[in-house]
Amino acid sequence: MDTSAPADLVRARIAAAVDAWEAGDGAAYAEAFTADATYVTWIGTVYRGREEIGRAHQVLFDRFLKGSVLVDDIIGIKFLGADTAVVTSRGEVGKGGRRPAKLTKVQTYTLVREDGGDWRIAAFQNTKRKTIMERISFAFAPETAPV
Repeated sequence: MDTSAPADLVRARIAAAVDAWEAGDGAAYAEAFTADATYVTWIGTVYRGREEIGRAHQVLFDRFLKGSVLVDDIIGIKFLGADTAVVTSRGEVGKGGRRPAKLTKVQTYTLVREDGGDWRIAAFQNTKRKTIMERISFAFAPETAPV
């Protein structure tokens, strides 16, 4: 299966979400998601549905995340058939319009191709990386380190 065109569309969907974040536009950010999407934040908050994702993010953009930038570096795209993709990325939020020095979070996206052909995010999971715990774990059990 030739996945270059779908991969470009998946990347474009995530890039559009990043652009909406930087614009501080909750509604545009939510447009990247399916109507019934699930969104899990790094602190464990679960949002359900495009409307809730947009509403909550607009409040965040207006307050705590005002003027922030979102960095999302895709490290892998895996297609599970023609209409489903799983994306893994490293990311972080930068304050004051500046790119953060370290990407401390790992994200997993599940995207689906909807009937009209548009790719949207159906599920999102954001995890804060604990690098010190990784080092300790790998020191005591080196065989657990990824290759």
